[in-house]
Amino acid sequence: MSKILQVRRGSTDANNNFTGMPGELSFDTDKKTLRVHDGETLGGFELLRTDQNSSSGDGTFDITSVSDEFWAETIARFAPAPFTILTSPQMKVKSTVPSTECIFDTVSKEPAFVRVMLICQSPDAGYAIGDTVYAFGIGNRTNPTPNIWTDDNGVHVQLMIGNEQFWVSHKDTGTQTNIVPENWRLLFRVYC
Repeated sequence: MSKILQVRRGSTDANNNFTGMPGELSFDTDKKTLRVHDGETLGGFELLRTDQNSSSGDGTFDITSVSDEFWAETIARFAPAPFTILTSPQMKVKSTVPSTECIFDTVSKEPAFVRVMLICQSPDAGYAIGDTVYAFGIGNRTNPTPNIWTDDNGVHVQLMIGNEQFWVSHKDTGTQTNIVPENWRLLFRVYC
């Protein structure tokens, strides 16, 4: 005999007036959607159905469109305060060097994490000027993680390049596409 899983269900009004346990699901019988509960938010969080996504129409989500303020607020909820985000100057992308380094001399403690991104300066691989790209690689390494260390000079962030070609995931096709280094700038962001 097969087993059936049935979640708590009710109308939109019933769901709006319900605070579920952390991780509990409920089904909105009017909207035909699920809600996820955290144990404290009245009504929980409604999950968006793909056919109701008006932002892109195709059900996709681009995480790079999320603002820095959102990340700062979210991280501040889960990391000890105060929390500071520092951004390096934009640096030229060079495939002919062993590494690129930035020193954050105003930081004396190890950052919680570091993000590396490319900023498009001239249309390339489907991206427009000013687009920020996190999905990139160097040689056969995808989304390379920089080396990080702290000394008397501050926090060092070093991306190992090894004289290898930079590439991005093409904006339209998602395929690995080699880039023209002059069309891009490299940016480090430290969260500490």
